[in-house]
Amino acid sequence: MRIFKKGQEKELSSEIEELKEAVLNAKMTELAEKVAFKEIERLSRTSPSGAEYTIGINYIDYLVSLPWNKMTEDNLDIKRSESILNKEHFGLAKIKDRILEHLAVRILKQTRQHKILVVDDEKMTRRNLDYVFKKDGYSVKTAASGVEALDLLELGAFDVIVTDLKMEKVDGIDVLEHVKAKDPSTEVIIITGYATVTKAIEAMKKGSYHFLAKPLKLDEIRKTIQSALFKKKVRLEPKGPVLCFAGPPGTGKTSLGMSIARSLERKFVRISLAGMKDEAEIRGHRKSYVGALPGRIIQEIRRAESKNPVIMLDEIDKIGQDFKGDPSAALLEVLDPEQNTNFVDHYLDVPFDLSRVMFIATANTVDLIPGPLLDRLEVITLAGYTEEEKEKIAFNFLIPNEIDEAGLYDDPPVFTTEAIQKIIREYTREAGLRNLKRQIASICRKTAREILSGKVRNKSDLVTPEMVESLLGPRKFYFEVAEAKDRIGVTTGLAWTAAGGQIIFIEAAKMKGKNNLILTGSLGDVMKESAQAAMSYIRSHAAFFNIPENVFAEHDIHIHVPAGAIPKDGPSAGLTIAIALISLLTGRPSKRDVALTGELTLSGRILPVGGVKEKVLAAHRAGVKTVVFPAKNKADLKEIPDHIQKDLKIITTEELTEIVDMVLK
Repeated sequence: MRIFKKGQEKELSSEIEELKEAVLNAKMTELAEKVAFKEIERLSRTSPSGAEYTIGINYIDYLVSLPWNKMTEDNLDIKRSESILNKEHFGLAKIKDRILEHLAVRILKQTRQHKILVVDDEKMTRRNLDYVFKKDGYSVKTAASGVEALDLLELGAFDVIVTDLKMEKVDGIDVLEHVKAKDPSTEVIIITGYATVTKAIEAMKKGSYHFLAKPLKLDEIRKTIQSALFKKKVRLEPKGPVLCFAGPPGTGKTSLGMSIARSLERKFVRISLAGMKDEAEIRGHRKSYVGALPGRIIQEIRRAESKNPVIMLDEIDKIGQDFKGDPSAALLEVLDPEQNTNFVDHYLDVPFDLSRVMFIATANTVDLIPGPLLDRLEVITLAGYTEEEKEKIAFNFLIPNEIDEAGLYDDPPVFTTEAIQKIIREYTREAGLRNLKRQIASICRKTAREILSGKVRNKSDLVTPEMVESLLGPRKFYFEVAEAKDRIGVTTGLAWTAAGGQIIFIEAAKMKGKNNLILTGSLGDVMKESAQAAMSYIRSHAAFFNIPENVFAEHDIHIHVPAGAIPKDGPSAGLTIAIALISLLTGRPSKRDVALTGELTLSGRILPVGGVKEKVLAAHRAGVKTVVFPAKNKADLKEIPDHIQKDLKIITTEELTEIVDMVLK
């Protein structure tokens, strides 16, 4: 038997009553409320000085503080959403179209009117119910007989049928049987002035949702309709795919998510998954552990104080795993619309509905995302920006923002177009905009310092290319291709990395030896195999390329990809390696302004590759004049902007032999 000190029992009783009141006010689900009251009952029998009491109090506090029924109201104006996306993001037409399609589906589903069919041979009853239901926002059709109702049911579907029981030829039971045979999910409410227990039981056995007696009470019929439509409303909740923005750093993935939240007027939450290794960070710990907490999903929903925020799962490709579990496996339930209506966090131990949350993921590359998780995502690729797009973004967004950040409201620097072009070409080398933003910010900061140091500036002073060089120092990047010489055994390739498209050079050299193939440059297994396949193809076709047979027996071949500290892998270098070897073994210089990409087979066929747009943009940035792609990538080339297609000559080929003379002098 427990013995409390004097006054302690009274204090405990007061606290227990407060907890009960808090649970009732929280308007949680029936199951959660039941669990909460059970926990409170257990606490009432526990000493307040015990550790279990503190754990129980914290648990109840957490349950009560969750937004079980609190939601922000969506702004369902598609034109407003479009204007926000256009204002905050330049270009990205296809991505913005896909986002607006996603929002349009959500808007249509949330604004859909439920259809009700009223069947009654009394004109006054039909008119009254028609008026009441339309006033409540439903779409209503009426039928004066069972026969007329069956005709309407053949023409279209209804969510709820409200039918009289006694009618000539076809009565309410016949209508009920017909409806349930056609679509069992349609609810039927039978109304009658001749209510008997026998008839009510018969109707219920045949699938009637409710049996109401005339004269009808408006409150009763309204509540019955709402109750009948509850399951339909749950099914109609927008459960579209989870969008995943994939692309290089600095292309605006996170800001796109923020714009979506702003357009819907929802709370925005960002959860970084980079380096997350513990499954408990998603699902939480059991409350019996010391210092236990819910997972990040539930924590952020609690902080947002809303059941329907936009949650951005940032860097989903950098999620880890170790002996503590696999967080990506825990995300499978979170991101599955069929499962997340009853998401169970280990700490809460009761289901919480995540179906109202709009999840958006971001990644630099989808290759590292586990297959089952990737299957739940709809990937939208952000390839990067062209020079022209960067220029416009700089003038429209970056420069005004950095002028504000530097406090240059009264004396803002005026950038010339040539100055921005110089920064883009000579001080940045990226698919995104982060370094461009940093360089503009650096110029603004240096200008601010000049003003404070007393240096006189005229408002007519412009930021010119010469001033850019004096402020930022010597150029950091060169056009490797445009300024390089044609060499034997050196070819230009195109690579696709997490940071966007890149130019790579592949060098081949031969020396006296015994037919050894040396590969250097931090190459991965796939790239090493591509080099071996390219070598085997050339040896088997030596006569076609006029390569002496004894060259292989008497020489070692060394293939090197510069920037040896950077790991490289992937199959798309096979074609580039083969051309470098042909150039070396035939003594024909390779044109440095021609870039190649493609996977090479032992028979000389060229297979398609990924990252086409990213590679074309990288070639354009580096000053390449001609690019060679596999013929099967023709469809991907349609995404290339017209002004870039005018600057570049794009060749597609199926066989290596078709392009040798185009690439080699």
